[in-house]
Amino acid sequence: MRTAAFKGDKEFLSNFHPVPHGIFYNGIKYPSIEHAFVAAKLAPEERETNVDWQRLPGMTAGRAKREGRKFKLRPNWSEMRLSIMKELLVQKFAQGELRTLLLNTKDEYLEETNYWNDKFWGVCDGEGANHLGRLLMEVRHMIGGPVPPIVTPKVRPKLPKLPGFDFGP
Repeated sequence: MRTAAFKGDKEFLSNFHPVPHGIFYNGIKYPSIEHAFVAAKLAPEERETNVDWQRLPGMTAGRAKREGRKFKLRPNWSEMRLSIMKELLVQKFAQGELRTLLLNTKDEYLEETNYWNDKFWGVCDGEGANHLGRLLMEVRHMIGGPVPPIVTPKVRPKLPKLPGFDFGP
């Protein structure tokens, strides 16, 4: 079985979904993973010089995400983002109703299907690494669920166009 979109009865899987017990990052309580993830991205100088980030907890998740695009990223962010996301997901699903809901997905393949072309965290038009779905399945296993399936990401490398060579679709 496969869950393709984090909507309807699977909306709780979304990073925008409110977390009743909150998500903590650097001692600050955030209402969702999206809020905490945006805070985690910030370069140290942003925390010192830009007070806008302090308003993140009071924003909607969508606004926090949009505001986060304005901030300078911390060094080595691309190397840290998966481990930080996993840490935040563990907080979200370690207890309460959200834990039960995640465990109730049993052995479903969780895929963050999207239409906004996010092929790192999800899948768009049948292609993407689906890191969010894969981390959710890993966290599900950590808290007592089944072993996550091994799935190779469907990301095709962009090959250069060379005269006289056809690399296919």
